[in-house]
Amino acid sequence: MTFVKTLESQDISSSPKEHYIGLLPPQETRYKNFIQFVFGQPILYRFLFILLLVVQIAVFKIFYPFPDFFSDSYSYIEVAINHDIVNLWPVGYSWFLRFVHVFSHSSTVLVLFQFALLELAALYLYKTIFWFYPGSSYARNILFVLFFFNPVNLYFANYVSSESLFLTLSLLWITELIWIINKPSKGHAIFLSVIFFIAFTVRYNALIYPIITAIAFILSKQKLGDKILGITLGPIFTIPFILIVATEAKRITGEAQFPPIYGGWQWANNALYIREYISEDTTKFPSKQMAELDSIARSYFLHVPPERRELVFYVGNFFVKQWDAPLKIYMLKEYKTSGMNSWAKVSPLFDQYGKYIIKRHPYAFFKHYLLVNSLNYIYPPLEKLELYNIGMDEMWYPAIIWFDYHSKDVKVVSKTLQGYLLFWLPGFFLLLNLYNIWLLISFVRKGGLKSLYRSFNKLVMVLAVFLFLNCIFSIYANIICMRYQIFPLVIQFILALLLTDYLELYANKLKLSKTKD
Repeated sequence: MTFVKTLESQDISSSPKEHYIGLLPPQETRYKNFIQFVFGQPILYRFLFILLLVVQIAVFKIFYPFPDFFSDSYSYIEVAINHDIVNLWPVGYSWFLRFVHVFSHSSTVLVLFQFALLELAALYLYKTIFWFYPGSSYARNILFVLFFFNPVNLYFANYVSSESLFLTLSLLWITELIWIINKPSKGHAIFLSVIFFIAFTVRYNALIYPIITAIAFILSKQKLGDKILGITLGPIFTIPFILIVATEAKRITGEAQFPPIYGGWQWANNALYIREYISEDTTKFPSKQMAELDSIARSYFLHVPPERRELVFYVGNFFVKQWDAPLKIYMLKEYKTSGMNSWAKVSPLFDQYGKYIIKRHPYAFFKHYLLVNSLNYIYPPLEKLELYNIGMDEMWYPAIIWFDYHSKDVKVVSKTLQGYLLFWLPGFFLLLNLYNIWLLISFVRKGGLKSLYRSFNKLVMVLAVFLFLNCIFSIYANIICMRYQIFPLVIQFILALLLTDYLELYANKLKLSKTKD
């Protein structure tokens, strides 16, 4: 490998700190600046790279001429049509749909734009990683294939959903963190904050990003005032958004809430996972409404056989999705409709009920919800990624209106093809988790943490903390499926390649020492 040959020609023990634990020196020793590094390849290579990207998306669209829709897709489109501020999901992706709609009503243009943004973000991250941590040719080549010739990118870009946009923003966010760790500036701090704000409006998984951002700024070499600014700027940007959404939620439901709507449903869902296993004094509920909801829940568990509610095999939101489950039964009983206003109006009650049950029975919550969701995290189900258009041959009315279609029919070469192409993802995610645990233990045992002033070690710390917090957040407060874990999988892969390089370097260093002796 390239880096091994380089090591053989130098005395690692005398290498300066800038060698980042002995990895090849930063590319700025070979290129004048980052821009030259990005565009430094011969024009033929750049042309072939762009051509291959164009060919793969063109061939993909021949196989999949229509976008991929599921229930969330129509929710996003309806919000875009109605210009709503509050929805079951964050409204950022709906705003993105409206932005693209200004230029074109074509679904193909939307898919191409999402694909282009995703690949540009991947290119920025790829070049940034190997600008500061050149590593081995092996690592560069594998990451190149993952970033630019991975079928997941194509399927994500084909969704009318937030998956592609959130992944794009997350790739930009982690790229900016690498710059903050290595070469901080106010420009990078501002861009990072803007990216976080947009990501936060697209998906609330970004709630953990400020914690990781704070760690990166604390570890960076810059003035205290600049660190404080970088840590607080992103959250400050989100305050107006939070206030506007909470105020709109109060107008609809009578109670300010953030996250609006879905948060309450999720808390009640989580509580229902444990309800059949606990004893509760039904006369002591704080309100009649909570007692009525609990009565519906007890009746459900009494009359619905276990084989019709196999929660272990669900993605963690069974009681949100199922129409014959207590939450939707209560909503329809109270408000007669399943519109967004009805979802919003019952959310505060569901929030209170869920938290009341969980706080009183933490062990049952751990055993019957957290452990179940932990199994999902270890081996995330493909879920929507397994089947095109959730197996349907048609789209719903909002998509017909939004994209100016003349028919509801959807055509595709194969609805099941993506399930065969992507079957490896859950197992790969599991293996990467196990492999990285072993790598991190080896990294610590071999003295990696003794040099935290070096940017390589700082990056390892930031990536490891992100993966840990993502695991906790996913298990505790979110549904778990493969499409929600693609960005963590990318982080797992980057961490694995960097640490593998480090450990091979360490082994080579010992070999050189023995040779000298």
